Amino acid sequence: MPTDSPAFARYTLILAAVLWSAGSFFTRVLTAPTAFHFDEPPLTPIQIAFWRALFAGIFLIPLVRRSRFRFRPSMLGMVVCFGVMSGLYLSALGYGNAANAILLQNTAPVWVFLIGVYVLGHRAERGAGEATALAMVGALVIVLGNWPWNRPPDEQARDVPVLLMGAGSGLTYAGVVLFLGHLKGECSAGLMVLNLLGSAAGIATVVWIRFGWDAFELWFLAPSPRQLLVLAVFGVFQMALPYWLFSRSLRSVTPQEAGIITLLEPVLNPIWAYLVAPERETPTIWTIAGGGILLGALVWKYVPRRGVNTPDSSRQSRCRL
Repeated sequence: MPTDSPAFARYTLILAAVLWSAGSFFTRVLTAPTAFHFDEPPLTPIQIAFWRALFAGIFLIPLVRRSRFRFRPSMLGMVVCFGVMSGLYLSALGYGNAANAILLQNTAPVWVFLIGVYVLGHRAERGAGEATALAMVGALVIVLGNWPWNRPPDEQARDVPVLLMGAGSGLTYAGVVLFLGHLKGECSAGLMVLNLLGSAAGIATVVWIRFGWDAFELWFLAPSPRQLLVLAVFGVFQMALPYWLFSRSLRSVTPQEAGIITLLEPVLNPIWAYLVAPERETPTIWTIAGGGILLGALVWKYVPRRGVNTPDSSRQSRCRL
C-alpha cells in the first residue's frame, strides 16, 4: 500500500486515535490516588499540559529537516488554537468527568465541517453533512443531559465551566485541524514541534505574567522525578506520535474525513479513565447516549461508502517527515 494513498492515511488516523485515547489514562494516573502515588505532589491540569507539550516537542525535534522548514503567518493561528485546545481539554479532563470532556472535544468534526464548508468554501464530502448533523445531536445530548439544571448552586458553579471547557476544546481542535489541512504541504514534524513547543511557551508565559517569577519557579519545579518520567511517556506516546501521524495523514485525506475517523478515540478513552478511577468515571446515561450518537455519525459516514473509490487528493509534500 503506497504511504501517500488515502487508504494508508486512514489506517494512520486509526492508529493516531488509539494513541490519543490513552490521554485519560495518563491524566488519571497523575491525578487520582493509586498504589504508585504518581499523584504526589498534586499537579494542576495546566502543569500537566505544559510538561506534556514540552516533552512531546523535544522528542520530535530530531525529525525536523530544518533546511526544508519555512515559517508562514498562518502558523501563528495554528499554535494559538493548539495551546488553547490543550489547556481547555486537560482542564475539563482534570476537573470533570473524562467521558464528557473527551466526547465534547470530539465535536471538532462538526466545527470542521461547518467552518470548512460555510466559511472557507470547501466542498462537502459525500455523507459528511449527515454525519456532522448526527455528531451535533450527540454533543447536545451530552451537554444538555449533563447540565446541572436542578442541582445546588455550588455544583452548577463546578459542572457548567467544565462542560463549556470541553466544548471549547472541540472548537479550538477544529481550528488546529483546519490549519493543518491548510499547511499540509509543509513539514509534518516541523508543524508539530511548532505547535507543541509554542503551546508550552505560551502556557509558561501566562503563568509567569499572572503569578510572578517566584510562583512560576515553584510551579515549574513542582513535579517529582517519577512524575516527570510519566509526563515524558505521556508526551511522546499520547501527544507527539499521534499528532505527527495525524498531520501526515492530511496530505492524503481532507480535514472533514480525518475529523470523522478520529471519532474512534471516544470509544476507548473513557474506558481507560474508568479502569483507573471507576468511582469517579462511571458515565451517565446521557453520556452513553450522546457517545453512541457520535459513533453512529462515523458509521453513517463510511458504511454507505463501502466499495466506493475515494479520489486521491494528496499532494507531494516538500518534506518527507
